[in-house]
Amino acid sequence: MEAQASSRFGQSVLDLIENLGKPVIAAINGFALGGGCETAMACTVRIALENAKFGQPEVKLGLLPGGGGTQRLPRLVGRSRALRLILTGESISAQEAYRIGLIDEIATAGDLIPRAEAILKQIFSNAPNAVKFAIEAVNKGLDTSLAEGCLLEASLFGICAATEDKKEGTTAFLEKACPQFQGR
Repeated sequence: MEAQASSRFGQSVLDLIENLGKPVIAAINGFALGGGCETAMACTVRIALENAKFGQPEVKLGLLPGGGGTQRLPRLVGRSRALRLILTGESISAQEAYRIGLIDEIATAGDLIPRAEAILKQIFSNAPNAVKFAIEAVNKGLDTSLAEGCLLEASLFGICAATEDKKEGTTAFLEKACPQFQGR
C-alpha cells in the first residue's frame, strides 16, 4: 500500500505540472531516467543536450514506471515504441528521443538555457488565456473522443473570442503592430 500511495503522490505532482495552465519547459542536461523521464514528459516542451539519455529502466529493478510513464510515454511516442522502452528498460540517446518525438529539440551545451528561454519568451508574447486554454484543450482532449475533444476546443475558443486580448490581437494584426496582451 505504501508503494501505491507513493506512486499516486508522484503522479499527482506531475499532473500539477502538466495541467498548470502555463508552459513548463524541461531543459535536460544529462540523464532523464525513470522519474526524471516521467517529470520531463509532464512538461509542455522538452529540450535536451545532445549527450542526454532517456529511459524507463524500472523493469530492471522489478518495477514498472510509477509516475505516469506507462501513460505519458505512449501518448508521446506511440504504443509500440513506449512498450519497447518500458519492457526492455533500455536508455536511448537524445537523437533517438528526438526522432521518436519524446523531446522537441536538441541543443548544444551553451545553447540549452537560452533556447528554453527563447521558447518561453515566444509563448509568453501570446495571449495568456489563449495559451492556458490551448494547453487545457490538448491535455483534456487527449483523454476523450475526437468529437468530445472538438467540443471542448470549440467551447474554449468561444471563451477566448469574447476576451479583450482577442480584440487586441486582431487589432494589432490588422495594424501590423505587436499586440499588448493583458490577460483579459
